[in-house]
Amino acid sequence: MAHLLSDHDLLERLVAFDSVSRNSNLPLADFICDYLDRPGVRVQRNPSPDGGKTNLVISIGPEGSEHRKGLVLSGHMDVVPADEDDWHSDPFRLTESGETYVGRGAADMKGFLAIATNAAARLDPAKLTQPLVFIFTCDEEVGTLGARHLAASWPDAEALPKSAIIGEPTSLRVIRMHKGHLAFRVIVEGTPAHSGYPHLGDSAIEPVGKMIVALADLRRQLATEHPPHSDHFPEVPFVPLNIGLVSGGTAINVVPNLCELDVGFRLLPDMDSEPLLARIYNALDAALGDTSYDLQVNYESPPMLLAEDAHIYRSLCDHMGQRETHSVSYATDAGWLQTMGLECVIWGPGSIEVAHKPNEAMPMAQFEDGAELVAKFIQQYCLPTD
Repeated sequence: MAHLLSDHDLLERLVAFDSVSRNSNLPLADFICDYLDRPGVRVQRNPSPDGGKTNLVISIGPEGSEHRKGLVLSGHMDVVPADEDDWHSDPFRLTESGETYVGRGAADMKGFLAIATNAAARLDPAKLTQPLVFIFTCDEEVGTLGARHLAASWPDAEALPKSAIIGEPTSLRVIRMHKGHLAFRVIVEGTPAHSGYPHLGDSAIEPVGKMIVALADLRRQLATEHPPHSDHFPEVPFVPLNIGLVSGGTAINVVPNLCELDVGFRLLPDMDSEPLLARIYNALDAALGDTSYDLQVNYESPPMLLAEDAHIYRSLCDHMGQRETHSVSYATDAGWLQTMGLECVIWGPGSIEVAHKPNEAMPMAQFEDGAELVAKFIQQYCLPTD
């Protein structure tokens, strides 16, 4: 059993792990497992298909409960790259700036991992009357791939508590819905040739130009449509479609033989991706005629929606004194975890506005308040007095 660290010192240790998604998260996962290794704590790993990464499912207290009582606390272990030149300090060394902690992942979301992990480390597992489960995932930042793998492969989802808090940085606001994100790539192949003899080749880039025009038309059409729940997304009350990347060709004097187009769209809650994909196929087919192409879905993060009367949502709103409904336009692991029967709310310290940026920071006051509130939630759901 590892020596118990302060919340600050544990956050410092977590930030020090370079768990950028391009790297393995196994060193960080091993540290968390060792830190929580004590009687009454059950650690299960859910390795990625290639074994280079893992999700963690850590259970404390009774094994399962009637009506799926208890609490799930969930967060992702990976972070986005910190390659920018604008960092004022080493991004993988926690530093202080004013009233904030600075470091990659301080807000998104090692701050929540630290306070949740330490809340568990301070518990006596024998005293819990309902289970407390941690779901710590890999590869959230590259398309919620870890959560998707967990949802598809975890053998006993019905044994997990139903109420779940996903600790993304929301400035301690309670979020019950978010948009999804689907990314796809369109590939067009041509025939290379010397640009002085273009009739001997077939450009792969020119058809992609027609695709861009067709998708831009569809984007403008989508912006006029307001699906259900759009009133909860007043800034962008529609499905945004973004043409993000175009790559093709090898040289200015070569007819390009390959071009790829990367596109993403964000569905609102209760929307299915298949009808929109069908509209995309129709738009591309109409633009290209007989030109062939290949469309590949790179990843899909489903939208999330929790009923307003869900116990976990009402409970957290009461704790926070929140009366209004909040939503976010980014995707989280909750989209996949809800498919396991979990009722997910998004709630955590720190602001999404500093995530993915140089000098990412966590307000010290929110870090401390978050720790106190997590302890209260655990008390309510796993150590009830009635």
